Amino acid sequence: MKTGKATGADGVAVEMFSAFEHLGVLKLTNILNNFKIYDTGNIPEDPLKSVFIALPKKPGANECNQRRTISLMSHITKILLRTIMIRNRNIIKQEVAEEQCGFVESKGTKNAIYILRMLSERAIEMQNDLYLCFIDYTFDTINHELLKRILQNLNIDGKDLRIMKNLY
Repeated sequence: MKTGKATGADGVAVEMFSAFEHLGVLKLTNILNNFKIYDTGNIPEDPLKSVFIALPKKPGANECNQRRTISLMSHITKILLRTIMIRNRNIIKQEVAEEQCGFVESKGTKNAIYILRMLSERAIEMQNDLYLCFIDYTFDTINHELLKRILQNLNIDGKDLRIMKNLY
């Protein structure tokens, strides 16, 4: 995980795990196993607490729609989520279209911009029209029930699904 990130409500920094190296991994594993998080899907309250901060999009922003809200969550929760994500990456990867950019390893926004630039240059070079359609998806409004059904249909492990459901 990236270092230098703000801590969540629990005050545990990712650097603490790095400093303890293998011992830190063992202790965190023991904590997660002692609470039987993976077996039951129940997560203690402390790692679930987040600190919400509203940052202005522009200087002097007074209204809510002029602010971007960020959430500082526990690094323990992030490690748990990262573990679940890695466990299920191969299952989900098969469902992602080849054209998908963003949120896909080695296919970020830079790749999409490069492709658009190349298409534009070729269209100008060949004196052809180029029609583009940009869609602005809203990611803040996720239908969690629909997402859960989709993940179930992909045969994601029930224990992982239970943890994700309890996190959200």
